Amino acid sequence: MNLRMAFDGDEVDWSVVAETLRTVGMASYEPERHERAFRNSAVTVFFYDGERLVAFGRALSDGAYQAVLYDVAVCPDHQGRGLGRAVVKALLERLPAMNVLLYASPGKEPFYEKFAFRQMKTAMARFVDPERARARGFVE
Repeated sequence: MNLRMAFDGDEVDWSVVAETLRTVGMASYEPERHERAFRNSAVTVFFYDGERLVAFGRALSDGAYQAVLYDVAVCPDHQGRGLGRAVVKALLERLPAMNVLLYASPGKEPFYEKFAFRQMKTAMARFVDPERARARGFVE
């Protein structure tokens, strides 16, 4: 692997982001919508293997005391090589001294526990498609 990390989306092929998210079972939209979401995020990180985008993530933040991680994903053929850990680490390093929230894909909670994330007892969500969220295991 010839890995390179970038913090801006200048080189990103947003169709790769959409396809990667779809392939790993996360919410995927048209490429332009992903570009808008990443460009409006406080922190982004992208990992390339050569010229190929293979992992990424983003965070929303108020810049003072709260942040939320989103869209942490690794291409299937690059999983198991520590890239997910590198994405989360890079995001957290750029969000110092603040509470950081996320919602993990069901079954991925143990991965985030390695970064000291813990299950919340009072978190609530209002989804655009609540039935889909329920079917995917995000809400009761």
